[in-house]
Amino acid sequence: MTDLRTPVRTGAAHRLAVLVEDALGAPLPVRLRAWDGSETGPSDAPVVVLSSRRALRRLLWQPGELGLAQAYITGELDVEGDLAEGLRAAWTSARERGAHTPRLTLADWARAVGEAARLGVVGPRLPAPATEARLRGDRHTKARDRAAISHHYDLSNDFYRLLLDDTMAYSCGYWTAEDMDPADAQRAKLELICRKLGLTAGSRLLDIGCGWGSLTLYAAGRHKARVTAVTLAREQAAHVREQVRERGLEHLVEVVCQDYRDITGSAYDAVATVEMGEHVGDEEYPAFAAALHRMVRPEGRVLVQQMSRGANAPGGGAFIEAYIAPDMHMRPLGDTVALLEAAGLEVRSTESMREHYVRTVAAWHRTLERRWDEVVALVGTETARVWRLYLVGGALAFEEGRMGVDQILSVRRDRKGASGLDLSEAADWYRDLV
Repeated sequence: MTDLRTPVRTGAAHRLAVLVEDALGAPLPVRLRAWDGSETGPSDAPVVVLSSRRALRRLLWQPGELGLAQAYITGELDVEGDLAEGLRAAWTSARERGAHTPRLTLADWARAVGEAARLGVVGPRLPAPATEARLRGDRHTKARDRAAISHHYDLSNDFYRLLLDDTMAYSCGYWTAEDMDPADAQRAKLELICRKLGLTAGSRLLDIGCGWGSLTLYAAGRHKARVTAVTLAREQAAHVREQVRERGLEHLVEVVCQDYRDITGSAYDAVATVEMGEHVGDEEYPAFAAALHRMVRPEGRVLVQQMSRGANAPGGGAFIEAYIAPDMHMRPLGDTVALLEAAGLEVRSTESMREHYVRTVAAWHRTLERRWDEVVALVGTETARVWRLYLVGGALAFEEGRMGVDQILSVRRDRKGASGLDLSEAADWYRDLV
C-alpha cells in the first residue's frame, strides 16, 4: 500500500487519515471520502463520507461518540452501503486497540489543530441538532422524568404504528421459531409473561410503564385479568384508552397517566414492568424496588423485563442519552437482582433474552428502511436518521454482548416464607407458546 504521508496525496481525506491513524494507533478501519472528492483507506471497507467541513468542526468541539452522532444526524457525515458494517468495523478496531491506544501529546494536539485550521475546519461551536433532548432541573425529579419520557414516547403514535407490528409492543420479542414474524414473537413474549405471573381470570395486574398497552390488552383480552395500566406518556395513555374502548375491555382495564411514585394501590396479585426500569435511575432504583414489593400482595409475583449492561459501561451511552432515552441507567443483571432482593423480593428465575433482541431490533430496522419515505414525511429526515442510527447501533450492541435484556421473576413471600409457586409450574411456562 502506498504511504499516505507521501507528498503526492494532499487531499483532505489523506491529510485526515494521517491524523486519525496517529490518534488510533492503528490503520484506518474504514474508507474515507472528503468534501473535496479525495478518498483513502481500505478499498473493501465501508465508505465514510464527510460531505462538509462542519462534521469535523463538531468533532473538534465534541470529540467522540456524540460529535460523530451529531454529524451523522445532520447528514454532514454519512456511510455508503451498510451502516452496521461501518459501525462494526469501527468498534472492532477500537476493541483490538484496547488499552494500547497512545495518548496524544501537546505536540500531537498542536499538529491536529494546525491541520484543522489549514483545512478550514476551525470555527465557532455549531448548534446541536434540533432532535437533541434539552432537559432541565435535577435528574429524576418527577417533572424531568416526565419530560424525558415525553421526548421519546410522545414523538407520535402514528410514527410508532409505522415502525411496530400490530401488537404495538415496543420491547424485546420472544422468537421461538426461525420463521416467526415480529407480531408472533411479541405475542409469545406476552404469553410467557402472563404464564410466569400466573394470571387467571380476575387476577389483579399492575402494568407499570405500559407503553402502548400490549401486555395490558393481552392480559385482559386473553386471560381476563383486571389490569391497571400506568404510563407517563400522554400519547400512550390516549392510545391504550382508545384500544380498551374498541375491544370492549372497559370493565377490566383502567389506564392511569401518572408517575410510578404516585401509585397508591397495593395488594395486586401481580406486577409487571417491561423495559421501564432503565428510566428509573441508579440512585432511585432501591425506592423503585421497594415500591414493587409494596404493591404486590404476599405470595404475589413481580416480573421485571429490563435491559442490562456490563459493569464498566453503565448508562445508555452519549448518543442514546442525548437523543433517545435521556437519563436512562442500565446495570449488570446481578446488580438488579441484588436490588430486588434487598427490597424483600425473592428472585426465582432470570432469563436472558439478548439474542431475541437482536432479531427484534433488526425487524424494526427493516421496517424503518422499507417505509423510509413515510417516516420522513411524518417526522422529518433528521429524526429518521436518529432512529436509523439508534436501531443499527442497538442491534450491534446486543449482538456483540455489550447490552443484554433479561426477564426477572420474583415473589413476595408471606410471613411464613411461602412463595405461592408450584414446584412443577416452571415446566409449563414454555409449553405451546406458538
